[in-house]
Amino acid sequence: MIKKNYNYTRRKLYIPEYGRHIHEMVDSLLEIEDRHERTRQAKAVIAVMGNLNPTLRDTADFKHKLWDHLFIMSDFRLDVDSPYVQPSRQDLMISPQKLHYPQTRFIFKHYGKYVQQFLRNMSSSKRAGDATREVVNVARYMRTKSFEYNKEHPNNEVIIRDMRVMVGGDTGLDLAAVRNIHSDYRTNNNGARNGKNRKQQRGGGRKPQRNNGKNSVRHSAHK
Repeated sequence: MIKKNYNYTRRKLYIPEYGRHIHEMVDSLLEIEDRHERTRQAKAVIAVMGNLNPTLRDTADFKHKLWDHLFIMSDFRLDVDSPYVQPSRQDLMISPQKLHYPQTRFIFKHYGKYVQQFLRNMSSSKRAGDATREVVNVARYMRTKSFEYNKEHPNNEVIIRDMRVMVGGDTGLDLAAVRNIHSDYRTNNNGARNGKNRKQQRGGGRKPQRNNGKNSVRHSAHK
């Protein structure tokens, strides 16, 4: 009776990318008693491992990585003369340091955090009352981002309210100029529409036909 050998009954592969045959070759190295012969066979296994990636086979770092993989596949039990320092299990089990992500939260995501930071820095500065142009530019940018998010232009009072919320109360900024942004926008649109309508009225009408004497004679003859 043939004994069936399934993969789930076999031992787990340390580096599955090399396949089970390479792992079996590494296991056979552990059975060689002569150290010199074991080192020679280990170099042959390294050459076979390098054939799996021939484009990187001649680089020094790649050979170092192959020797490290050889020791890993042997479960760090292989004792050979390696051209590189043999790694230990503790060196490879070092967990990476935890990354500290920024915990700053911004109120309105569609405006972005930089608008909030800019407004807070500007309101806390000494020249907060003289930053009228900067406030207007920020308000225009906020209206543009709000249009991208909500598909409609917000009211002036909405922009001013959002500015005060992001700053956290009294802004200390001159927000009077913000109230004229929306009216300017509507005026420009109305002016463009009026100019377009005027062009259509000028070019859309038919040219008046001139009355000459011949046409009047013809009409009188038909009568």
